[in-house]
Amino acid sequence: MMAVRVRSVFYWLCLQVSFVSVLSDTWKAEVVPKIDALVKSCVVVPCTYNYPGMSLPTSQLRAIWHKKDQKEYIYHKDSTLVADNFKGRTKLIGDLGQKNCTLEIDGVKDHDNGPFCFRIEIPDLDKFSFVEQCVTISMISTGPQPELQYKKSFEEGQPAILKCNIRYTCPSHPPSLTWSRRNEFAEVSYKVQQAGVWEMESLLSFSATEQDDHTDITCKADFHGGLTTEATGQIYVKKQSGKPISYIIPVAAVIGTSILFGVVCFFMVKKYKRQIQELQSRNENGIWSRMSRMSQRFRSRYRRDTDMQVANRSNNF
Repeated sequence: MMAVRVRSVFYWLCLQVSFVSVLSDTWKAEVVPKIDALVKSCVVVPCTYNYPGMSLPTSQLRAIWHKKDQKEYIYHKDSTLVADNFKGRTKLIGDLGQKNCTLEIDGVKDHDNGPFCFRIEIPDLDKFSFVEQCVTISMISTGPQPELQYKKSFEEGQPAILKCNIRYTCPSHPPSLTWSRRNEFAEVSYKVQQAGVWEMESLLSFSATEQDDHTDITCKADFHGGLTTEATGQIYVKKQSGKPISYIIPVAAVIGTSILFGVVCFFMVKKYKRQIQELQSRNENGIWSRMSRMSQRFRSRYRRDTDMQVANRSNNF
């Protein structure tokens, strides 16, 4: 008996939870009421919804997007039911089982303004159109211009950093950002700016040189669908204040050392030449003069002895 009572209480609690869940849940949807779209590109309409009762898998749910107050479908799982103007251009990218009804419209035309509403159908159970939560699309014929953020003046040898931002409404086909300096490194990041609007940022970094002074740098945005926009900015590069001094000091030191070395060598050579001349002069006046006098004495004595021998021979005869 005790086990039966416990089992009964458990079943009763489960039923209460189920009834509370059913009664507390209502049919509701959340969409961005107004969103911009670039003609020829694509647009993503964020959408979430809820319905009473237990959550069901995607296979048991049917999603429809239609024009408000009209039976014209812009999206249906059965493509034959879609209006000719939207065939092949709409796609449900949300997961119905996760109560996500996000829609993508590709090849946006200037008359795709809506308003468009979401409808959920649960076969053999219920269906509901959220005509109070529809979205209106504002058409843009020209793409938004990229926004450049940078410090216009850089110092030579220092890193130059430039940011290029672009907003878009189709994250499944984001635009591409390219710089006029293609050989430099650029880092790209993405973030949600607000509901239905995303932002891409490209960060360009390079070492500024003297050749970069007064040069233009362009950031170009290429959108899905073929439209292109760009923004251009000019940068200035200043020479490093300490750079001339760093060059002058070593050059001056080398020149000064060379001059000093040359002067010292000049005087040393001059001094040695003078000493050599003095030694030569001393040798000529000393050794050579004495040898010359000795030679003259020897010759005079030789002549005298010779003359005496000749005279003696004459007397003997």
